[in-house]
Amino acid sequence: MPGAGDRGAARARWLGTGLLGLFLLPVSLSLEVSVGKATTIYAVNGTEILLPCTFSSCFGFQDLHFWWSYNISDTYRILIDGTVKNEKSDPKVKFKSDDRITLEGSTKEKMNNISILLRNLEFSDTGKYTCHVQNPKENNFQHQATIFLQVVDKLEEVDNTVTLIILGVVGGVIGLLILILLVKKFIAFIIKKTQEKKKECLVSSSGNDNTENGLPGSKAEEKPPTKV
Repeated sequence: MPGAGDRGAARARWLGTGLLGLFLLPVSLSLEVSVGKATTIYAVNGTEILLPCTFSSCFGFQDLHFWWSYNISDTYRILIDGTVKNEKSDPKVKFKSDDRITLEGSTKEKMNNISILLRNLEFSDTGKYTCHVQNPKENNFQHQATIFLQVVDKLEEVDNTVTLIILGVVGGVIGLLILILLVKKFIAFIIKKTQEKKKECLVSSSGNDNTENGLPGSKAEEKPPTKV
């Protein structure tokens, strides 16, 4: 059976792990970097493409450091490097490796955008592009997000024929159901009006017959002549 010393050591390890988790949790939940939902984007050779990247921080930021890197096979290089002083300052570029690259970032309206525009694309530009961010207010922990760029001759056209057929069939069915409901309501309206008309005719005919025949309960009863 474990002794008191072993139990104490185990408790100390658990306590240390718990304290480390409490320390790292706010950091892991604070700074976030995103390059959008698409993990792969396609662009035509000779054109330009915007590589998106935004960041957010629950603790704010001061002298934030960001950079973009390119990686394919054994090739790795820094494309652009810069800083953002604070929430009211726009990103500033300190270094870029290619004149075709332009920083399209802005912190206005709390967008925290550090996207880059890559012009005059070449097939050799195909590869992984990673957006890195470090915030000194968060112990300089590095956060990053990666997007894959595929440069092609031309973009493939998506055949939407099946989709259009399905939409057409669904639209036709919905239209038919609406038409059936309208016809049903119209028929019900005609039947109702016809029944009301028949009732009016029956009442009118009954009143006229009683008056003409001089029956009791009619509108005008004929009295016998008075005997002298």
